[in-house]
Amino acid sequence: MKLFRIACSGMALAVLAACGTTYELPGVDEGVTSRANAMFAEAQSSPERGLNSQASGVARFTRVALRVEPVAKKFCEAELANKPGIDCNVRLELDYKAEERNAYFTYAEKGKKSPVIRFTVPILRDVQSDDEVAFILGHEYGHLIGQHIDKQQKQAIAGALIMGTLIAAAGGGTTYDADAVNSGIELGAALGHGAFSKNYELESDMLGARIAAAAGYDPVRGAKYFARAEEARGETGKLSFWGTHPADADRIAVVIATSEQIKARQALVRKEAKK
Repeated sequence: MKLFRIACSGMALAVLAACGTTYELPGVDEGVTSRANAMFAEAQSSPERGLNSQASGVARFTRVALRVEPVAKKFCEAELANKPGIDCNVRLELDYKAEERNAYFTYAEKGKKSPVIRFTVPILRDVQSDDEVAFILGHEYGHLIGQHIDKQQKQAIAGALIMGTLIAAAGGGTTYDADAVNSGIELGAALGHGAFSKNYELESDMLGARIAAAAGYDPVRGAKYFARAEEARGETGKLSFWGTHPADADRIAVVIATSEQIKARQALVRKEAKK
């Protein structure tokens, strides 16, 4: 029995490790880090700017989405061509009721893979450029392309299995504490769900930068939005966009490095075209 438990734990760990990020992030050198820190410091020291009107924010979103959506869909279909059954036809929605400045990717209904990206009106009132909206939208598409929700669900199952099995095994086979095992399962699920959260966000930043750039926007200028100070939780206690994300300077550095990669490839293409 103990051998079976150990084997199950090893299998769960293997599943958890297999659910990591798909893409390799660009290298971040000292020059990129310095630029990212400078951008972050500048944004933090800038005076607060007034909010957009709801009408202008919604108009900006509509304008940007018309350009980004077809580019993101094409990118999604190309990246996930070897994974049949994944829907790249994302439904874009606005949430007029939420109080938090937020944008997120989800599925329309449980059990159905109908992808949805929602922006709250407060975040649209807060953005200061089309580049910011384009980058945020590209970032959310990145969660679909990276299959992050699916991976987190698998990680939660693997984590629950690991902790539940270990706690049950700790009883030595002589006693069984159902409450302890259940608590272990819940803890394991939570740990598994969040195992790669930071990496997923950085991966989505990289993919979002590529999508925004392909749509004709400046992803570095767009990423400035995330250098602004923001509480992780709003007044209602719900997590804001910042609540589960890595340090702002880190994500800005990834966007800068990705932008440099894009420019280098474009320069190479132009050079090859001249030959």
